[in-house]
Amino acid sequence: MTPIQDHPLRFALANELHARPFPVAEAPCTVVFLAIKQPVEAAARDRAEDMTHLISLLDRHGAPHPQPGATHYAGQIGRHWLKWEQHTEFVTYTAITHNVSERAFNPADFEVFPADWLAASPGQRVTSVMMRVVERPGDDAVKTALSDWFEPESLAVARVLDDTAICASDFRIDPAGHMRFALFVAKETGRRRTGRVIQRLCEIETYKAMSMLGFARVKQMTSRIGELDKRLTELMTEMTDDGLHPDHLLPQLLSTSTELETIAAQCAFRFGATGAYEAIVNRRIEVLREERFHGGQSFADFMMRRYEPAIRTVKSTERRLQTLSDRAIRAGELLRTRVDVERSAQNQALLKSMDRRADLALRLQHTVEGLSVVAISYYAVSLVSYLIYPLTNAGISKGMLTAFITVPVVLAVWYAVRRIRRRLE
Repeated sequence: MTPIQDHPLRFALANELHARPFPVAEAPCTVVFLAIKQPVEAAARDRAEDMTHLISLLDRHGAPHPQPGATHYAGQIGRHWLKWEQHTEFVTYTAITHNVSERAFNPADFEVFPADWLAASPGQRVTSVMMRVVERPGDDAVKTALSDWFEPESLAVARVLDDTAICASDFRIDPAGHMRFALFVAKETGRRRTGRVIQRLCEIETYKAMSMLGFARVKQMTSRIGELDKRLTELMTEMTDDGLHPDHLLPQLLSTSTELETIAAQCAFRFGATGAYEAIVNRRIEVLREERFHGGQSFADFMMRRYEPAIRTVKSTERRLQTLSDRAIRAGELLRTRVDVERSAQNQALLKSMDRRADLALRLQHTVEGLSVVAISYYAVSLVSYLIYPLTNAGISKGMLTAFITVPVVLAVWYAVRRIRRRLE
């Protein structure tokens, strides 16, 4: 019996669900995280440069290389466990080291990524995190540590995953240039669950930073959008002036509409990415299943107060830009309608003028025909008179002969001219 054939992508798609496993960690440990993004056209970057940069780090420790075309890697480099992931716009490095430094958030812990290697990066740092993971002490000791490590005004802290851990951060960049996260893990918490919490905290920070790029873009173009809004309003106001010719407004309206469409096209990817990243941030916070720690603000509270207003600004700007584009389109349609109406009126006036001219031409034609009959008749009478002058010898005068033949000749000429005109028509 011939076995059923598999779809050529069946195994690749099934394996994709398991391609990015969570790290495995146990307290105490130090987590160093780095996200790198190219400043422009990051989604269309040369991804081979990301791989080359990773390999240069692995070679420093004699670690094996990833498979060609790989989008993720996990392995040991020296005394650190390294996880590398390649995303649509950025790449991330996560290094986990057993034990913690005596000094909390010691900048020396970040030296797992050498300075010269960082300088040779194909992109720029979007965010970097130093996370201190320790066994959970009593609540008083946790509160004392948090007051020493973080800014109380912006501190977000919560019990997570059914009170198996306490995570905290103030989402501020410390003097060494890193975000600080603290994770206090209960003794009974497994290594895999600890790794999942670490991964989710790093993702919250990464996607928060990436979504804020949309807010930065909005701040740059807000003033220009305001100018275009004002110009479009002025153009629509001028359109109500009956004395203003539409041809004067059309180039300005086309220029404004084109610029709006250009801005919308340039920002479409960033707006879409911002919405996707925001959804990931909110989802990662939801799966932590937060509970308040001694009445402090949770991660969800922090995001609601400080993060969501920025995202709402991005979304409102996106809607405003779409509204302006629609207004420009409607204004263009109204202007074209006005131009069509005015041209229709001009065409009607032109047709009336042409009718009057045709009527005058017809009258002139009739006049010319009458004059031509007279002129032709005059010459015809003269010719006929010469033919019948010999009859004067019979006692008839020339005057009488001319009088007799004038009327028949005129009628004959009139009839002949009429028949010629009818044939031409």
